[in-house]
Amino acid sequence: MSSSIPSRAHEPSDPRSRIATVAPPSLAVMRQGQLDPLRAPLHPLITAFDGARPLIAGPCSVESEKQLRAVALHLSLRQVRVLRGGAFKPRTSPYAFQGLGLEGLRILQRVATEFGMLSISEVLDPRDVESVAERVDVLQIGSRNMHNFPLLREVGRCGHPALLKRGFAATVEELLFAAEYVLSEGNPHVALCERGIRTFEPQTRNTLDVSAIALAKLQSWLPVIADVSHAAGRRDLLAPLARAALAAGADGVMVEVHPNPATALSDAEQQLDLEQFDAFVAAVGAAFSATNTQIEEVR
Repeated sequence: MSSSIPSRAHEPSDPRSRIATVAPPSLAVMRQGQLDPLRAPLHPLITAFDGARPLIAGPCSVESEKQLRAVALHLSLRQVRVLRGGAFKPRTSPYAFQGLGLEGLRILQRVATEFGMLSISEVLDPRDVESVAERVDVLQIGSRNMHNFPLLREVGRCGHPALLKRGFAATVEELLFAAEYVLSEGNPHVALCERGIRTFEPQTRNTLDVSAIALAKLQSWLPVIADVSHAAGRRDLLAPLARAALAAGADGVMVEVHPNPATALSDAEQQLDLEQFDAFVAAVGAAFSATNTQIEEVR
């Protein structure tokens, strides 16, 4: 009786000989890739500032309209043009505050519109991309979702501007490949975000990888934003980290601001109050107004 197991008599003895050796195509995210960086479409986070480096600020979570309006009023009077606020919160504990969801997005949309600011908020689920994109100017893909490939593809198909955060255990190469997923679906409006990586240092929440900012700028034409709040996890380090990030070539900085951090429903230790935010801006100084090299926008 013949065996049902297929014969391997004609297969190579060394399994490594079956591995394809085709070189990968040039990535669209790379400076030497398929898209000319001098004709790359500019991200709204860059075009809104006429070449100046953007400061993105706002609370970790949208907790109420009163809370967000207090922050937005303070920021708008100081020429901050991008308001951040989490409505869908991926938390380590399932019992921690998970955000206000759709109602939080509605609040963010109303307040940003009232004060003439761009808005940015995280999307967690591919099924929510369209509804979140209808209410915010920039979709944020968080650190925990950097490898959520269905979400990356859906954001790519949506075409909405996006901010892609580096995973806290991801390499720069992995971050660029994640961005490639978005670009490969036809969406070039992607900015990268360095938000710190997990190391053995116990005194900070994460470690801001300044070298990753310089490396990403060297290898890719995509803008790079530094989220110093999540990198440090403590408010007393935010200004020096922001200066370091901007010196390394970051295109902008993200920082968390709350009217009363002691009562915040998430990440209280890393959020600045309104007076501390003013001190932060004063300490960082003229770095925010330093102009970047202008890039011709494809129309």
